[in-house]
Amino acid sequence: MPVTVVALLILIPVNVSDGTISFLKKDLVTSDIDKLSISNVRPQSSRFFIHIGLEYLFTIWTCFMLYKEYDNIASMRLRYLASQHRRVDQFTVVVRNVPHASGKSVSDSVDRFFQTNHPEHYLCHQAVYDAKKFAKLVRQRERLQNWLDYYQLKFERHPEKRPTSKRGFLGLWGVRVDSIDYYKQQIKNLDRRMALEREKVIKDPESILPVAFVSFNSRWGAAVCAQTQQSKNPTLWLTNWAPEPRDVYWNNLAIPFVSLTVRKLVISLSVFALVFFYMIPIAFVQSLANLEGLERVAPFLRPVIELNFIKSFLQGFLPGLALKIFLYILPTVLVIMSKIEGHIAMSMLERKAAAKYYYFMLVNVFLGSIITGTAFEQLHSFLHQSATEIPRTIGVSIPMKATFFITYIMVDGWAGIAAEILRLKSLVIYHLKNMFLVKTERDRERAMDPGSVDYPETLPTLQLYFLLGIVYAVVTPILLPFILVFFALAYLVYRHQIINVYNQQYESVAAFWPHVHSRIIASLLISQLLLMGLLSTKEAANSTPLLVILPILTLAFHKYCKSRFEPAFRKYPLEEAMAKDIAERAAEPNLNLKAYLADAYLHPIFQSFVVEEEQVIQVRVDKHQSHHVSPSGSGSELSSPSPPHHVSISQHQVEHNYEQNYEHSYEHNYEHNYDYQYEAEHRNYYSYHYEGQP
Repeated sequence: MPVTVVALLILIPVNVSDGTISFLKKDLVTSDIDKLSISNVRPQSSRFFIHIGLEYLFTIWTCFMLYKEYDNIASMRLRYLASQHRRVDQFTVVVRNVPHASGKSVSDSVDRFFQTNHPEHYLCHQAVYDAKKFAKLVRQRERLQNWLDYYQLKFERHPEKRPTSKRGFLGLWGVRVDSIDYYKQQIKNLDRRMALEREKVIKDPESILPVAFVSFNSRWGAAVCAQTQQSKNPTLWLTNWAPEPRDVYWNNLAIPFVSLTVRKLVISLSVFALVFFYMIPIAFVQSLANLEGLERVAPFLRPVIELNFIKSFLQGFLPGLALKIFLYILPTVLVIMSKIEGHIAMSMLERKAAAKYYYFMLVNVFLGSIITGTAFEQLHSFLHQSATEIPRTIGVSIPMKATFFITYIMVDGWAGIAAEILRLKSLVIYHLKNMFLVKTERDRERAMDPGSVDYPETLPTLQLYFLLGIVYAVVTPILLPFILVFFALAYLVYRHQIINVYNQQYESVAAFWPHVHSRIIASLLISQLLLMGLLSTKEAANSTPLLVILPILTLAFHKYCKSRFEPAFRKYPLEEAMAKDIAERAAEPNLNLKAYLADAYLHPIFQSFVVEEEQVIQVRVDKHQSHHVSPSGSGSELSSPSPPHHVSISQHQVEHNYEQNYEHSYEHNYEHNYDYQYEAEHRNYYSYHYEGQP
C-alpha cells in the first residue's frame, strides 16, 4: 500500500509530463497505459534520478518489512514450540542409512550404536518394516469391506430381498451368490492371510529396513543427536528431526545415500528441461491445428480431417485444450518429481514442488511473456530500422507488457480468487463421484473431503504477483492497484478457506517462510537488474551506475537475515530444549515416557483394526512385556513393566479406513502408546514391538 501510494503520486506525473511516446507512435505499437510508464520519459533525462531514488526507497521499505516479518514469524515459531504440549516428534530422530552388520539385525545395530554413543539419553527405537505386500492386502480388505457395507445398507433399505451378485469379472457373469455372505467369507479369508503376512513381516529380520525412529528421554538429547554428525563416515547414520507422524512420507524412508544423490541430479535436469522446453510438446499438439501439414504427414487421415466438426475441433479447441490440460496436471507432476527426489516429509515434498512451480512461472509466465511478446509485437519495427536503434526499441518495449500483465492479473488472479471461494471444480468432482463411485457413507465422506491448502500451486502464484508488483512499481506503477485488489481479495478468501474449509494435513510450524522470503528477495534483484537494463537503453549514463550498488546491498541483507533468523527454522536451540525438559520433569515427575513413545511411529497400516458385523475387536494393551524374536529365532526383550490394560472396541467405534483411523489414532497414541495385539478368529496374534534399554 505505501509503495502504491508513493508510486502513483510521484511517478505518474513524472512519466506523463515528458511525452516521448507521442513522438514514437509511427515506429511502435503503443497504448495509453504506456504514457504512464517509464517509456514515456525521453532518453538522457534527469528525471531518471527520481526513478532510481524510488527504486532505492522501495527496496529499503521492502527489506524493512521483510525483516520485521521474519523476526515476527521466527519469534512466533519459538514461542509455539516453547508453549506446545508434549509431542512425540520433540523426542524422536529419524536415522537413515544404518550400516549392515554381519550376524546382526538392523534393530540390534541401532540399539547398540545409540546405547554406546548416547548412553544417558537413548530410550528406545521403532523399526521400519518393508510391508508392501501387507499394505496391498489392507487396501484389498478396505475394498471388500466397502462392498459389504454397501450390500448391508441395501438390504436394510429393502429387507424383503437379500442382494445377490455374480462372482465373475465386474459381476457380468459367473455363479450368482448372496452378496452379504460372499463378502463376509472373502473378508474372513483375507483376515487369515493378513494375519500370516503381518506375523511374517514382524518376525522376518530381512523385512526390517535400514532406517529407524530413535527416541530419547529428553528433548535436549534428541536435539543433540538430530543436529550433530554421528559417524566419521558422513554417509552413514544420517540423523534428522523426525517429522510428526502425520507428516511422514513412508515410501522414501529407506532410500540409500547414493541413490538420493543420483535422484536429485536426475530430477534437477528434468525440471530444467520441463521449465525451458515445455513448449515443445505443446507446440506439437498445437501444430495439429495446421490441417495442411497434418494431411501431408498422414494423408490417410484426410477424409476424417475434412469433416466439419473434426476440423473445427482441431483448429479452434485442441490447441487451447492441450495447454490447459498441461498446466492443470503440472503441479501434480512436480509433486511426483519431488517424491522421486527422496524427501521423507509431506511438508518438504510440497515445499520442493512449490519451488519447482515458481521457477516454471518465473520463466514461462513472466520472462517468457516479456521476451516473446516483445519479439513478435515489435518484429515489424525491428526489420525497418537501423541496428543502433534496436536496443532502444527493446528498452521501450519492456514496460509495454504492463497491459498484458494487467489483463493477466484480472483474468487469472481475480477470477482465480473467485473460483477459490466458489470451489466449482470440487463441486463438480464431488457430484461425479457421488454419481458413479459413492456406495456408502464412508465413500460420501471421502468424496466430500476438502483436503488441505494446495501449497505447491497457491504459494508460487502469490509469489508471482509479488514479483509483478515489485518489478513494475518503478516501471509502470499503474499496475500496482490491480495487484493490491488481488491481495486484498486473496487475504479475505484464503483466511476464510483455511479457518472454515480446509483440513490441516500436518503442522510444520512456519517452515515455508524462509522460502517465501528468498522468493521476495529474488523479486527485488530481478526488478533492479531489469531497471538497469532499461535505463541503459535510455542513454542514462550518469544515473545508471547508481543502481549497481543496490543488488549488492540486497544480497547482503538476505545473507544477514539467513544468519540471523534461519537457524530458528533449521535447528532447535538446546537452551529451549533444556528449559522445556526441566519444566516437564517438575510438572510430571512420574511420566512414563517410554510407554508414551512406544509405537508413535508405527506405520498407519499397522494401526488399522478391522472387524466384521458381529465381531468385537479386542485390543490387548500389554505394557508388561513385549516379545521380540531375534534373528536366530530365540530370545526376547522386555519393555518397561506395567499392569496390563484391556480395551474393547466395537465395530461402530472403528472405521476401516486407515487414513481416518491414523488421523484419530495420532491423537490417541500420544496418550496411550502401547503394544497392540489383535484377536480374531482362531486367535491369530499380530504384535508390534519397540526396543530399547531394559
